[in-house]
Amino acid sequence: MKNKKLLKPLAGLSLFCLIYIIISLKPLGHELHLTPDWAVTIDRVQEKKDGDILIPFRLGQTIGYFTEDGRVIQATPYPHNATISSSYYTTYGADNKETDIFNTDGDKVGTITVPGFPFFDEDRIFMFLPGGTALAEFDESGTRKWNYEHYAPITAFDSTSKGSVVGFSDGLIVSFDSDGNLDQQYYPGGSEIEIILGAGISKNGKYIACICGQKQQRFAVSEKNGEHSKIIFHEYLPKDFSRQVAVAFNNASDTVYYNYNGGIGIVDLTTQKSAHIPVSGIVSQIEESTEEDLVFVLSHDGKAYTVTVIEPFNHVAGTFSFDADYTFMQLRGNKLFLGKNNKIFRITISKK
Repeated sequence: MKNKKLLKPLAGLSLFCLIYIIISLKPLGHELHLTPDWAVTIDRVQEKKDGDILIPFRLGQTIGYFTEDGRVIQATPYPHNATISSSYYTTYGADNKETDIFNTDGDKVGTITVPGFPFFDEDRIFMFLPGGTALAEFDESGTRKWNYEHYAPITAFDSTSKGSVVGFSDGLIVSFDSDGNLDQQYYPGGSEIEIILGAGISKNGKYIACICGQKQQRFAVSEKNGEHSKIIFHEYLPKDFSRQVAVAFNNASDTVYYNYNGGIGIVDLTTQKSAHIPVSGIVSQIEESTEEDLVFVLSHDGKAYTVTVIEPFNHVAGTFSFDADYTFMQLRGNKLFLGKNNKIFRITISKK
């Protein structure tokens, strides 16, 4: 009986040590240090304390929140679909007729009474409407703030506190300010077949970046120029692909990262220079550590995951890899939070 009680903590310790060994074996440069702090299983739910800052997670068919010191505050299983952010969460089915909105305490704060597929991003609440050609934003009570409808399906989306951008299958790019007013609307063009496969909007709302077209597929960055949109940078990609990909700006809005078939593209908007870093598989997340001025890229090829650490502007500081059925990555200051199956790990980032 005593041995059985020891099995769970020993299994967690073994996995924690395994990731530590994996990180230690990879070359991480002379200055970068990644130090494992703790590991916790997501089924060990504890009570929330006053002052707790909650970090959202999604692992497999479970969503919830945890704290920086390793306490899981909420773990909600869901049978079909779910969306979660630092402010709200909900679960929903394939034939969703209405959506209840819950805050981080688990209290219902509102209901969206139209069918669709919700997406929460920080304190922003969006709904992709039936048919796949329309998008609306709601407040936390479920009241519609604005909506936009096109005839072609939505194929890309991104939002920040300054606005949002939508890409469509016919090659149209549309952006809105934080109040839902139309900001930019144009077709990037430049390819034989027009389609948007990835889009991002800068944190200051000034720039839009996208992967557009097929047969001479390219990456393009635009900014608003009066009433028009001006493409200020573009480059053709080495090989076409037909899947949706990640596009993300840094917090300073002067560098943009994008996934293409075979790697990560990086564009410095100040110098108009670009660089390319080989990355295998599909990039699922691009996160920035503001304290250490590093960018972490999470990619996967099947169940093989890799985290690539990039220093400005295009230097690979290190990589580490692990196998998982599902994972997530979050950055808070100099803390890297990594999910692996039913566990969450915290790693401290430092330069010494």
